[in-house]
Amino acid sequence: MENRPETGSPSAKSWAIAASSREVLRHVAYPILALSAAWLFASTLRYGWDRGKAVQFFLVGAILYLAVLERLIPHRSDWHPSVRELCWYAAYFVFTMAGAVLAQAVVAVVVAAAPGGGLGLALWEQVPVALLASSLAGYLAHRFAHSNRWLWKVHGIHHVPRKVNVANNGVNHVLDVAFKQGAVQLSLGLLGFSPDCLFAVALFTIVQGYFVHANVDVRLGPFNHVLASPEQHRLHHSADIDEAGHYGVDLSVWDRLFGSFTWRPDREPAVVGVQDPTAFPETGAVLAGLLHPWRRPTRTA
Repeated sequence: MENRPETGSPSAKSWAIAASSREVLRHVAYPILALSAAWLFASTLRYGWDRGKAVQFFLVGAILYLAVLERLIPHRSDWHPSVRELCWYAAYFVFTMAGAVLAQAVVAVVVAAAPGGGLGLALWEQVPVALLASSLAGYLAHRFAHSNRWLWKVHGIHHVPRKVNVANNGVNHVLDVAFKQGAVQLSLGLLGFSPDCLFAVALFTIVQGYFVHANVDVRLGPFNHVLASPEQHRLHHSADIDEAGHYGVDLSVWDRLFGSFTWRPDREPAVVGVQDPTAFPETGAVLAGLLHPWRRPTRTA
């Protein structure tokens, strides 16, 4: 709890201004991020900018923006990453990007071999359909990664950190990224959405994927029943599987539909991380984490 200065003093006025600024920031933080993505989408289409470079630019910008917000309006100050943790996360981020490239390469081969043909829909009609399709594919792949024993050994690497912040969103096994992104990209590719539509989905995925992991005190209120949010995703990282749920990282409608929606206002996870920390290498053991799926389980008495 913040120590409020004595009423009427200059420090009290400064404290009130700072508190008011933080409150405003809590309300505008997400709209700024979403509107930035919409502006970049419209500008890229209008001026013919390179879509690949636009996605890379927005990825870096979104991470930096959320990292600043984590300092201005943190949910928990003890979840800030240390310098050592940032080094670990950076190493894992490289493997996350490698997994994305691997998924794109495999999907490109499969889609090229499949019969061609688009949906015959206007762009404004394609985008909502594509968002629903990609979020459903991502939801199912994510939930399967939690229920399948071998895939959990791959995906569980992401759940090992005892903090949830924008930096450790990149703590992933390369095969986990390839599997989940491959499922999403394959569903979109086989359905035949246009490049402009896929560009819109990519920007939305970046917004949501990093936003839900951000250690920020932002609340979406009733929009939690449509969009995934940090409030929900912190519960997903709970060590208590009864309250975890929330496999959707962009839309929350599938959690509602399939019974994995556990959020309610002000609900917080008691502890984040994996239920049995000894079952996985520590995040700092990057090589051990990459080899973990092939490690034989330790025999117990």
